[in-house]
Amino acid sequence: MSGAATINSGDTAFVLLSAALVALMTPGLAFFYGGLVRRKNFLAIMMQSFISMGIVTFIWVIFGYSLAFSGDTHGIIGNFNWAMLRHVGAAPGPWAPTIPADAHFVYQEMFAIITPALITGAFADRVAFKSYLKFLVLWSIFVYMPFTHWIWGGGWLASHGVLDFAGGMVVHVSAGFAALASVFVVGKRRFLPGERGLPHNVAFVALGTGLLWFGWFGFNGGSALAANGVAAQAFVNTDIAGSIAMCTWLFITWARDGKPSLVGALTGAVAGLACITPCAGYIPTWAAFIVGLAAGSICYFAVVLKEKMDLDDALDVWAAHGVGGLLGSILLGVFAYKSVNARGADGLLAGNAGFFGWQVAAAVIVAAYAFTMTFLILKFLNLFEQVRVPDSVEQRGLDESELGETAYDLT
Repeated sequence: MSGAATINSGDTAFVLLSAALVALMTPGLAFFYGGLVRRKNFLAIMMQSFISMGIVTFIWVIFGYSLAFSGDTHGIIGNFNWAMLRHVGAAPGPWAPTIPADAHFVYQEMFAIITPALITGAFADRVAFKSYLKFLVLWSIFVYMPFTHWIWGGGWLASHGVLDFAGGMVVHVSAGFAALASVFVVGKRRFLPGERGLPHNVAFVALGTGLLWFGWFGFNGGSALAANGVAAQAFVNTDIAGSIAMCTWLFITWARDGKPSLVGALTGAVAGLACITPCAGYIPTWAAFIVGLAAGSICYFAVVLKEKMDLDDALDVWAAHGVGGLLGSILLGVFAYKSVNARGADGLLAGNAGFFGWQVAAAVIVAAYAFTMTFLILKFLNLFEQVRVPDSVEQRGLDESELGETAYDLT
C-alpha cells in the first residue's frame, strides 16, 4: 500500500461519518421490520438484524474483506492476502487513495452487515434463529462476497464496465431476489383463527424509515469515498428520489384504496431510496426525479403482482429492494453521464447502447445468481434440520418460544 502522504483529512472524516450513518441503518431496519410484524415476533426479527452486526463483522475481519477486495482469481473472487486485516491499516489502499485502508474496510463492512439482514423481512415470523445464523454465514460467503468482488473489487463484471455506485446490485438486487427465493423454500405464514398479518406498531415503522433515510445519505453519498461534488450529487439525488417515490406510492394507494396510507408512503420512500442507490453518483438531478416516479409506481405494482401470485414475502422485500435495485441499475444505463461523474460512463441517452446492455445483463445475472444460490443454501440447510420452526412455535410466537422474552409486559 502507498504511503500516508496522500491521505486527505476531509475525505477521511467524511467516509468515517458515512460509515457511522450506514451502521445506523441496521438498527433502523430492525425498527422498520419490527413494527411491520405481529407483536409476538417483534423481538425475533429485531434480533435477526442486530445479530448480523456481530456475525458479519466476525466474517468480514477474518477473510470477508480480503476475498471481496484483495487480488483477483479469474475475476470471480479475491484472495486471503488481507485476511485478519493483514496489510490493512492507516495507509491508503488501492480502492480509495485519499483515505486510510481501514476506513474503506469499515465502510464496506456496514454494507456487508445490512445486506443479509434485508432478506429477513421476506421470511419473517417463521424461521428458526439457529437456522438463520447458519444461513447468514453461508449467504455472506457464497453470495455477498462474490458480488462485491465482481462489481466493486475489480472482478469480471467490473472489467466489462458495469457500474453500481452504492449497492443497487450488490445490496438490493441480491437481497431482494434472495428474499424471493426464500419464500419458495420456507413457505407461507400460518395464522390462528381471526389473526391477521397487520403491522403491530406503525410508529416503529415510521421511526425505522426515518433512521434508514438518514443513514441512506451515508450509504449513497459516502460511496463517493471523498468529500467532493460527486458526493454532493449523490446526496441531492438520494433526497429527490426517495421523496418523489414516497409521494408517488402514496397517491397510487390513495386512488386505489380510497385512503392515504402512512405505511404505504414509508414503503414507497424505501423503494425510491433503493432504486436511486446504483445511480446516485452517476446521473443528473432531473433524472433522479424520474427514478423516483418509476420506483414509486413500478415497485407498488410489484407488490400487487406478488399478491396476485399469492407469494408470502411478508414485508415486501422483493418488491421494494429487488425490483427497486433492478430498476435503478437499468435506469443507470439510460441516464448516466460522464459530465456528472468522470469515473462513470455515458448511458443510452448519451449514445452508449453498449453500457446500457451490460447494465441490463449484469442486473439479470445478479438477480438470477442470488435467487439460485439462496434457494440452494436453504435447501442444503433443510437436509440437516428444518429451517422453518414447528407450527406450535409459530403459533405461540418466536419471541417467547425462541428467545424467552416479550417486547411488551401487558399483564
